[in-house]
Amino acid sequence: MLTGKQKRFLRSHAHHVTPVLQVGKGGISDNLLEQAGLALSTHELIKVSILSNCEEDKHDIAQALAEGTHAELVQLIGKTVVLYRESVENKQIELPR
Repeated sequence: MLTGKQKRFLRSHAHHVTPVLQVGKGGISDNLLEQAGLALSTHELIKVSILSNCEEDKHDIAQALAEGTHAELVQLIGKTVVLYRESVENKQIELPR
């Protein structure tokens, strides 16, 4: 569980990150969750863009992505989801206490 201070820190880091995945008409699939998991393993902090043709609610999509990848939901702003999962092998981000 992330504290408010840690979420602020991660949001500031995510500002310049471009989205690596897009959720479209098909919604969340096993393949999408697998790709998100791989991206989190290498980058720790990723953005996912929800396209306008996605029929599901953006809050449900964000929650499903966080649960499916075992990551923390940092932010949902507009149709962009920011996820964080600490990497064991590729530790790049040092969170404040």
